Parts: sequence; structure tokens; C-alpha cells
Amino acid sequence: MSDWFPLWLSLRVSVIATLLASLFGVALAYLLAKWQSRFTAIVEAIFTLPIVLPPTVLGYYLLTLLGTRSTLGQGWENIFGSPLVFTQSGAVVAATVSALPFVIRAARAAISNVDSRVEEAARVMGLSEWRVARVVTLPLAARGIGAGVALGFARALGDFGATVMVAGNIPGQTQTLPVAVYDAVQSGDDATARTGSLVLGAIAVVVLILVTQVFARRR
Repeated sequence: MSDWFPLWLSLRVSVIATLLASLFGVALAYLLAKWQSRFTAIVEAIFTLPIVLPPTVLGYYLLTLLGTRSTLGQGWENIFGSPLVFTQSGAVVAATVSALPFVIRAARAAISNVDSRVEEAARVMGLSEWRVARVVTLPLAARGIGAGVALGFARALGDFGATVMVAGNIPGQTQTLPVAVYDAVQSGDDATARTGSLVLGAIAVVVLILVTQVFARRR
């Protein structure tokens, strides 16, 4: 690959998307783990829907929700002076939505597995619910949460369908590495497609090894 812009853009987008997905996903996972209601399953299903939706369908929903004709899209343009779709910010949104379900599911499972007796002992000692979460629950669930964050990063880095629908395929502006690989295949540039695929594959292998090590330590 002579132009490494798609790789740097993919890394930047996936890092920002992972941070956003982690902040929102862990908070939501905590609420889902502690919130006892018949609506809990519905809320979790809505936020984890991107796992089972075809990426292009997810991208279409996002494009409809954030496009220039939508209320959210017009509000963004009024505030920032430019559309959200077909920009790097749009790529971040698409990657965040794709990564979010992996963070939520892993974090919720980890938080639910924390021994409730330890949390109750902390409450008896006078800790507020916020401090129980901060100094007891989340630290004990940290490895499971970390595994979810790693999987979310890998998903954000490799996203194609939602990203190309929301951010487009503009070389030097919004073309991420998965989109560049697809573009190279379409144009017959085997060298670029091969190099990009190897880079993405290597990063995915590293992430999976890290996740495997995390779960091995948990056992």
C-alpha cells in the first residue's frame, strides 16, 4: 500500500468509537445488570440489535436517522455548520454503533457475575451506590469489561457496511481500510487489497489473543 491514510483513519475512528462505546456501553450494562424490570430484555435487545442486523441495513437505518433530511442531521448541521453523513464524524458514529453491542453484552455478563455479597458488605460499611459501583463492582468486573472493549475495538476497526453507507468512500477523507480493500478488489489492485487484508487480519488476531488471555485468567 502506497497510501496509508485508510489505515490511520481506521485506527483513529476505531479508537474514538471504542472510547465512546465503552463509556456509554459500560454505564448501560451496569443499569441493565442492576435494573430488575420486564423492560430490561427489550432495552438490551434494542441496543444489541446491530450484532444480528446486516451491516448495510444498519447503515441504512443510520443514514435515515442522521441524514440531512432528518431532525438529528439538520440539528447537527445547524450546530457544526456541516452535515454529519459522508464525513469522518459519520464514520465514528457508524463504528460506535457497531462496537456498542459487544461492550454491552460482555460488560453486563461480567457485572452480573460479581458476588452480590461483596457489594452488600460495601453498602453495610456505608458506601453509596455510586462508590460501590466505582470501587467494588467495576474493578471486579474489569477483565470481562476489557474483553468486551477489545472485541468492540476489533468490530469498529473492521466495520464496512455501516461505515460505507454513512461515511461514504471518499479517498483521502472518509475511506477506511476495509473500504479501501473493497475498492482495491473492485479496481483489480491485488497488491493493495492483499496488504490491507493482512494488516486487518493481523490486528484481529492480536485482539483475539488478548481476549482469550483475559478469559483464561478469569477462569
